Amino acid sequence: MAMETSTSLPEPSENLSQQMETDGLMRVSSFPRRRAVNKSSSFKAPPRRQQSFSREIGHAAAETYLITSLSFKLLSYLGVGYRWITRLLALALYAMLLMPGFLQIAFQYFFSSQVRRSIIYGDQPRNRLDLYLPSNEDGLKPVVAFVTGGAWIIGYKAWGSLLGLQLAERDIIVACIDYRNFPQGTISDMVNDVSQGIDYICNNIIEYGGDPNKIYLMGQSAGAHVSSCALVQQAIKESRGDSISWSVSQIKAYFGLSGGYNLPNLVDHFHNRGLYRSIFLSIMEGEKLLEQFSPEVIVQDPSSDKAVSLLPHIVLFHGTTDSSIPSDESKTFVNTLHRRGAQADLILYDGKTHTDLFLQDPLRGGKDELFDYVVAFIHADDIEALARDAMGPPRRRYVPEILLRLARRVSPF
Repeated sequence: MAMETSTSLPEPSENLSQQMETDGLMRVSSFPRRRAVNKSSSFKAPPRRQQSFSREIGHAAAETYLITSLSFKLLSYLGVGYRWITRLLALALYAMLLMPGFLQIAFQYFFSSQVRRSIIYGDQPRNRLDLYLPSNEDGLKPVVAFVTGGAWIIGYKAWGSLLGLQLAERDIIVACIDYRNFPQGTISDMVNDVSQGIDYICNNIIEYGGDPNKIYLMGQSAGAHVSSCALVQQAIKESRGDSISWSVSQIKAYFGLSGGYNLPNLVDHFHNRGLYRSIFLSIMEGEKLLEQFSPEVIVQDPSSDKAVSLLPHIVLFHGTTDSSIPSDESKTFVNTLHRRGAQADLILYDGKTHTDLFLQDPLRGGKDELFDYVVAFIHADDIEALARDAMGPPRRRYVPEILLRLARRVSPF
């Protein structure tokens, strides 16, 4: 989302950062973990303990408070420029039009026994992740570690709930990783948080019925940028022989949806979109570090030859009419990866916008090319799973078509 302020951006105050960190959720999921099992054995989870209705309401209230408090603190921090306010109003109208779907998803998120919320993976307030578990508990399941977008400012793990719920219906576990946003943290904090979340998944997912040998990393928008940074930086550490707690070899493939991978090329674009240069450079810790947090630039460096050879299969998805992050970002990154000898694919969706692929199309239900591709890719070596996918019912529609079309027209993204 492009955002704007009418004043120059000051440096975040220490008090503000400390105050915002105290607003993070400090709770671990109240559901028990699944027990570790031998992969060769048939997996059967222990009976799940149902939470009380009052506890669920309390959890929902706490999550709502977190989002609301961070939004107001961010508003007071950024100021209220005219163009920024118009985009905020457009966002409010966009959300209202899609509210019928959001309410249904929120109900499933808070009350489904298949969702394990706010599992702690680190010691920072936002170091939490949500797990979406398939109802079929036979055998170990493939896992998608998903990193949500939000312009590095308004990202939140629950934004991935629709994807998590729908992939869980296809026998795929989804772990949505939360991470500190600006001004709680800057880009290095975000990358560190996501890397720590991946570490937790790689080393603990078997306890929830996940297959540690079938982990896929996926990010959307700003989440695609942050997760790709985490992946590339981990490959560099591994190539140097540094001490690591998770290996790039544990990631079977990387899926990047509508992401940006070359920050120097995006500064002016974001500035014109309302994410002012001063704000963006503060998020990215200054102009000198833009290349350090640009996966495309990093892999071009000849010194990264060994790191590039460690990267998993990379698949990038992008809509051709994406005005938030141009599709050229994915095109040039894939071309660079090809030149450097990495395995990479680019899938473009003609006429699709920044939100079509992640929101409008999934809310529409039925067949979805991107969703079907990801599911088929993950289940490619499982004939039985592919057969179940082919016979499965079409995905449900959450929002009437007229509201989806109106939302697409007013979208600020």
